[in-house]
Amino acid sequence: MHAGLKITAFAAGLAATFGTAYGVGQSVGSVTDDPAPARHESHAEPSPAPEEGGGHAAEGGHGTEPAGGLQISEAGYTLDLRTPAVTARERTDLRFVIRDAKGRAVTAYEREHDKELHLIIASRDLVTYRHLHPTRAADGTWSSPVDLPRAGGYRVFADFTPAKKGAENLTLGADLAASGSYEPQRLPAARATAEVDGYQVTLDGTLRPGAGSELKLNVSRDGKPVTDLQPYLGAYGHLVALRSGDLAYLHVHPNGEPGDGRTASGPGISFTATAPSAGDYRLFLDFKHDGKVRTAAFTVRAGAAAPEASAPAGEPESGHDESGHGH
Repeated sequence: MHAGLKITAFAAGLAATFGTAYGVGQSVGSVTDDPAPARHESHAEPSPAPEEGGGHAAEGGHGTEPAGGLQISEAGYTLDLRTPAVTARERTDLRFVIRDAKGRAVTAYEREHDKELHLIIASRDLVTYRHLHPTRAADGTWSSPVDLPRAGGYRVFADFTPAKKGAENLTLGADLAASGSYEPQRLPAARATAEVDGYQVTLDGTLRPGAGSELKLNVSRDGKPVTDLQPYLGAYGHLVALRSGDLAYLHVHPNGEPGDGRTASGPGISFTATAPSAGDYRLFLDFKHDGKVRTAAFTVRAGAAAPEASAPAGEPESGHDESGHGH
């Protein structure tokens, strides 16, 4: 994955973005004080029709390339999800294979940000989030233990680059079902500050549809700026954005990297991002400090004014993983 923005949109059954801006929450590991169940409000405008192709935006995130990852197969590669269903609140070994155009399991990958493959799992209501790094067996089968907190629909994203001349970075997606009693969740109200594990993360900047803009996230603890963030997967922070409604996927990387002589180790982490359309997006920031990776989450509306900085009202269930083991 290059510095800048990669956009991949997934055509799921929900084809519209929310008409009301919802909010900020954050968490790491298992958090139980989810927002109260609620029906979604009436929808505003329909999402644009899926586009073919895929890849990264220009360096720095300026300009949006055609969206990719709209299906389970792209550019001759297919995500074969061997575990399409799990049971909520039960630890399950999630298995999948990436297959080439001849149906063979892919066993060679380029390492990007210290890993051969990044696995993202998000619930359809964007309350639960996982950033995992599964283990690959010699036969090409990937596996990672997962324990999803609630029943409902989830989306699995496999982000990788095959080790083949001319191959480009891809994000393939597949649906995952978690059985059990299901109640949809509403996103919290939009705010510019999230709290996780005693850390405060403040979002400065707005997401703009069709144009690059800077998003700066500042990390503090106990009211003091954190100036010694640790590199995580080759950067001081990683940002994933998912569009509410169809779960359009944006993977944004920071402006600068550790050791480049110009990027400080906090408190600010700067990103340049371009939203493919107006609508509500859920932002998930992974950062590392004192040897532990934490996730702060925000909900923003592309094209809207920046939310006010106030204490978050609720925390979603989110997590990450460095070793391939889920939370």
